[in-house]
Amino acid sequence: MSVFQNYIGGKWVSSGAQIRNINPSDTDDIVGEYARADKDQAEEAIAAAAAARESWRRSNIQQRFDCLDAIGTEILARKEELGRLLAREEGKTLPEATGEAARAGQIFKFFAGEALRIQGEFQSSVRPGVEIEISREAVGVVGIITPWNFPIAIPAWKIAPALAYGNTVVFKPAELVPGSAWALGDIISRSGLPDGVFNLVVGAGREVGQVLLDDPRVNAVSFTGSVGTGGAVAAACSARGAKFQLEMGGKNPLIVLADADMDNAVACALNGAYFSTGQRCTASSRLIIETSAHDQFVDALKTKVEGLVVGNALDEGTQIGPVVDQRQLDQNIRYLDIGKSEGADLVCGGDLIERETPGFYMTPALFTDTKNDMRINREEIFGPVATTIRAADFDEAVAIANETPFGLSAGLCTTSLKAATQFKRESRAGMVMVNLPTAGVDYHVPFGGAKGSSFGSREQGRYAAEFYTTVKTAYLSS
Repeated sequence: MSVFQNYIGGKWVSSGAQIRNINPSDTDDIVGEYARADKDQAEEAIAAAAAARESWRRSNIQQRFDCLDAIGTEILARKEELGRLLAREEGKTLPEATGEAARAGQIFKFFAGEALRIQGEFQSSVRPGVEIEISREAVGVVGIITPWNFPIAIPAWKIAPALAYGNTVVFKPAELVPGSAWALGDIISRSGLPDGVFNLVVGAGREVGQVLLDDPRVNAVSFTGSVGTGGAVAAACSARGAKFQLEMGGKNPLIVLADADMDNAVACALNGAYFSTGQRCTASSRLIIETSAHDQFVDALKTKVEGLVVGNALDEGTQIGPVVDQRQLDQNIRYLDIGKSEGADLVCGGDLIERETPGFYMTPALFTDTKNDMRINREEIFGPVATTIRAADFDEAVAIANETPFGLSAGLCTTSLKAATQFKRESRAGMVMVNLPTAGVDYHVPFGGAKGSSFGSREQGRYAAEFYTTVKTAYLSS
């Protein structure tokens, strides 16, 4: 089996160690062998990005547009192929994976346009004969560290704006899903970017990731991942004055009021809690139900959950794929045991199951009558596990929803315009959904949360400029 290499300074580079990419739907299937970068290669990638920094910063915006547009065009043309690769290595169902690949292409297309729309402004001075120009300039070398759950979309929404605004990039994807990252890197390598502007290094966070955090030539780091690792990113970057941006997960509430359209509420909960095997930072892990509607809602949701088809991510008809790997499966089972020990009622799911091919399969789980102070309602499980919490009324439901260390996404199902308006104002989350799943966002508007979910500027849309540029104020006397 050939080894897929890292991309440094415009060249594909091998290494002495490899990463074996295993299909979670069929653990006998090896997706590929990928070169594992070490500390020295990470430093070489940083050096290449630093050497290309000034010329790319001064590059013509048409050149940036052409490169990003070419990347987006190829991704969209190959979305079925890329989706199949993504489903095979991560376990997301084929329709979800293909949709993610398409989104990555759309993101590059969007930021190709943004490269032509970099804004500045002129201001009048309080002093006669003085002109003021306010402009945005590239930050410099950007380290990008991404997770395994969205292995092409999250890299796209970091890499595309970084390049559009004139930065150079060193990209370190999650070791668990190197295939999608390599495919994206391969497309980027043929887009016309000058050597060193984009670099791909697949490797361990403790080695390659740490180099990105510590090297003074890296001017900014954009990270998506766990709370613990996010804290380490913040500490390292703060210590040397580097800019950093963190997205670190959630424990997202979906409130269902008694006046809600119950079919829609159940559909929102089912989608938000269980699709993508619950492996989304925006997943609806806490379902807060007005007491008078609780039993009806649980009965309807339980029926839907038990009817979900769990299977190989590539099979037609599969609704829930496998968990990404054994470690995540073990974590899910551990939290099921924690929930039971805390007194929660497991009304369905949570079973390990077998399919035609060996994989990390479990049935989606639903706990009922839980309390908000239980660990299963405080800590991010990151699997197909949801809980219900009773609330006497709207006010109590909102209080429960907000009483969490996280604040990424929050949802409400209701037919009351008053309740919807009040919820949008009172929710302590960065993104609010009304009569929609908590998971599922558009690529052209800001993404991010509050409290322990996020730190720094928003991602996506034109708000991405806040992180990937710095503001310069220039004075000119005539």
